[in-house]
Amino acid sequence: MLAPVIDEDGAPFWEYAARGELRIQACAAPECGEPRFPPRPCCPRCQSFDSRWLRMSGRGRIWSFVIPHPPLLPDYAAQAPYNAVLVELVDAPQIRLAGNVVAAPDAALNSVDPARLRIGAAVRVAFTEIDGVSVPRWLLERS
Repeated sequence: MLAPVIDEDGAPFWEYAARGELRIQACAAPECGEPRFPPRPCCPRCQSFDSRWLRMSGRGRIWSFVIPHPPLLPDYAAQAPYNAVLVELVDAPQIRLAGNVVAAPDAALNSVDPARLRIGAAVRVAFTEIDGVSVPRWLLERS
């Protein structure tokens, strides 16, 4: 798997992930408070440049998923078929994070039978290190 590219706006997300915390940037303007992802310098709702990082419970639901098949990038081809999911966060339903559902935090991308995935299935976040970066992955809440 390829490690993410970390930019200045998203750096806090990855710093919290390294501590095992899922945090989402939100507007810090008192009249707004809108959560946003991906992280960016300005609130798209009120245009404030003030922000804070809200701790999430790490719980979500599969909003959408696909099962990629070859041809794929070489780093992914050997693991196909695997899943790529969008997870809607329970704490901030307007936020959807991309990732993979795996059997355990350090398991291979193809460790969950695609037949087990369902839109709306409950998942929880788990972190694993890839090339020195802690990345979020998702575990099914029920087997």
